Amino acid sequence: MRTSLHVEMSGAPLARAQAVVILLHGRGATADGMLALSKALAQREFAYLAPQAPNGSWYPYSFLAPIEQNEPMLSRSLGAIGELIETISAKGVGKERIVLLGFSQGGCLALEYAARNAWRYGAVIGLSAGLIGPNVTAANYTGSLADTPVFIGCSDTDSHIPLRRVQESSNMLRALGANVVERIYPAMGHTINDDEITQVYSMLANLLRSSSDPTTNKSITTLSRSSE
Repeated sequence: MRTSLHVEMSGAPLARAQAVVILLHGRGATADGMLALSKALAQREFAYLAPQAPNGSWYPYSFLAPIEQNEPMLSRSLGAIGELIETISAKGVGKERIVLLGFSQGGCLALEYAARNAWRYGAVIGLSAGLIGPNVTAANYTGSLADTPVFIGCSDTDSHIPLRRVQESSNMLRALGANVVERIYPAMGHTINDDEITQVYSMLANLLRSSSDPTTNKSITTLSRSSE
């Protein structure tokens, strides 16, 4: 696949995939490690694509820092995600069949990309994530997400993601027309839990509009913790 980023792949070949999940890793993590999530989701009709951030980071500072401090890497990363989406679309998979799924820094990038490039996506999922910048400002986002399913899951005690930012992000995405489910988990910390995997699994199954095998293994090996 020709993109500006190295992309790890698993699941169905892109040429015959019914839908695609773009998996965005956290700071200091790897694309290959993020593909562990595809095994937990176990949807064989999907192609899973995991791009690798240069030097393991999508942008240099906290997602709450002034936007200019994270430039030009933030814009380059958002542009690379857009490039990947266009490459997938050129293979015959429309944006309404593309899922953006990220954890930590990758989750922030997924939410921010969708908000800046509002469209009907298959789903947008931010695990331990929020919109990027010191403030969530409506003037920064235009267009409509057209009832795109969005899931945001986070702990109320996450050391990197303030609860208020999660709530602000959910509200902004709703204002853009997304169908948002927000789940806050008491004292979970900065990680992913089984309920989040169940939520994501259901979203993917709904996207395919077909029943999934109830015996599918949905457990997950905890991903390496990373900061946003």
